[in-house]
Parts: sequence; C-alpha cells; structure tokens
Amino acid sequence: MSINATLIIQIIVFLLLAAFTMKFVWPPLAKALDDRVQKIADGLAAAEKGKADLEVAHKRVDEELAQARSEGQNRVAEAEKRAQVVAEEIKAQAHVEATRIIAQAKADADQQVVKAREALRADVATLAVKGAEQILQREVDPSAHAALLDQLKAEL
Repeated sequence: MSINATLIIQIIVFLLLAAFTMKFVWPPLAKALDDRVQKIADGLAAAEKGKADLEVAHKRVDEELAQARSEGQNRVAEAEKRAQVVAEEIKAQAHVEATRIIAQAKADADQQVVKAREALRADVATLAVKGAEQILQREVDPSAHAALLDQLKAEL
C-alpha cells in the first residue's frame, strides 16, 4: 500500500469518526453543557431573587420595628396622660374629702363650744345662786326661782 492510499483511508476514517462524533457524541455533550449552563443561570437567578427577598424582608422588619417603637411611644404617652388624669382625680377627691372633714370638724367644734357655753352658763347660774344665798344668808330654791335662773342664763 502506498502512502497515498493509507493517507486517504485515514482521512476517510477520520471523517467517519468526526461524522459519528458530531451525530451521536456531540449532541448529548452539548445538551449536558446547555443544561449545566441553564442550572447555573437558574441558581444565579434564585440567588438574586433570594437577595431581593432578603432585602425586602429587612425593609419589612425595619418598618415593623419602627411601627412597634411608635406604638410603644404612643402607649407610654397615653399611659402618662391617663396617670395624670387619675392623679388629678385623686387630688380632687382628696380635696373634697379634706373639705368635708374640715367642715365636719368645724361643726363638731361649734357644737362643743355651744355645749361648753351651756355648761358654763349652768355653772355660772349655780354659782350666782350660791353667791346670792350667801349674800342673803338664806337659801334660794332653784325650783321656785327657775324663771329667774333661766333669765340669768340667757343674759350670760
């Protein structure tokens, strides 16, 4: 065999091998590579979507925290207002109660003064009768002179 015939046969075998490879081997390899590229692209897209979702979640969390802080501050302010209102009500009730107690004490004091005056008048009347007895050197009958003693009490 000549080198030309060998070379031609080798070229034919190479072309058949190249045709076989392009028809049967190359498409599955290309498909596998395309699938791999698609999976990588899907993974990258999912990662980007995950980052975007994470950013949205962070924003939502920040908004919720801000809202919770605002609500907390509102509740504290409302509680302080309620505490002030309750304190004012308690002060008003205490003032009313103090006024009532003072009025009651004044009434009791006035009543005690009236009782003391009545007792003092009775004592003075008794002393006046005893003084009159000693002056007149005779006994004065309190029951007989009740009208006179009542007049004397009224004058004192």
